[in-house]
Amino acid sequence: MEQYEAWKALLRSGTDLPFWQEFYVKFYQAFIEKDRWLQYLEGVGTTLLVTAMALALGIALGVLVAIVRTAHDQQRPGKKNAVLGVLNGICKVYVTVIRGTPMMVQLLIMGMVIFSSSRNFTAVGALTLGINSGAYVAEIIRGGLMALDPGQAEAGRSLGLGYIDTMRFIVIPQAFKAILPSLGNEFIILLKDTSLITVIGGKELVYAAQGIYGRTYEQMYPLIGIACIYLVLVILFSWLLSILERRLRQSDRR
Repeated sequence: MEQYEAWKALLRSGTDLPFWQEFYVKFYQAFIEKDRWLQYLEGVGTTLLVTAMALALGIALGVLVAIVRTAHDQQRPGKKNAVLGVLNGICKVYVTVIRGTPMMVQLLIMGMVIFSSSRNFTAVGALTLGINSGAYVAEIIRGGLMALDPGQAEAGRSLGLGYIDTMRFIVIPQAFKAILPSLGNEFIILLKDTSLITVIGGKELVYAAQGIYGRTYEQMYPLIGIACIYLVLVILFSWLLSILERRLRQSDRR
């Protein structure tokens, strides 16, 4: 500790230090001094929490929108349901607006206009990310459902299953295997997009790094540190998805 303080004083005075000494001082400042690693750990916890909340909301919205749009598109000619047509129109507007506007703008509108009186910026960020993700998940799921052989749904109906049971037990499980890679990519994007909620005050990893380099006046180490953390999280997420894909392939062979 005394050595660190001595090297830190020399660095502040403008003295040129060997690379390893300068690295030690800046690394210690960014991660160890005053237990700053706890701020990164708290940021990771918030990032994972926001990802989980947004993921749950995105899947729920995506499945609902995909089922409505698929049911509308697969109606028999001459037997159009008016209510389904209205719901399909609402879903199309939702998907078009969300996919046609930047995530950053959506966060600013939600945080500074719609929920301007709320102080829970993290929850607002999770809600916005979930709504955004739902539009993309809906199109992924709809593509998988529309690509499935229509004979599968007809076989379900011939067994006496209703539309909901047919989708639940026959169509969606088969479509899920086909769309899993695309869903995995969307979830990884969602994990990385949590970094954007810092623009409305969400206290995740980027917020932690900003707070630290605002006190140390050294941006490189905190930013590289959180970049490495995001990379590790993405690699872990990708690994878990690959395990799930292998298990699904094995179940197909049985």
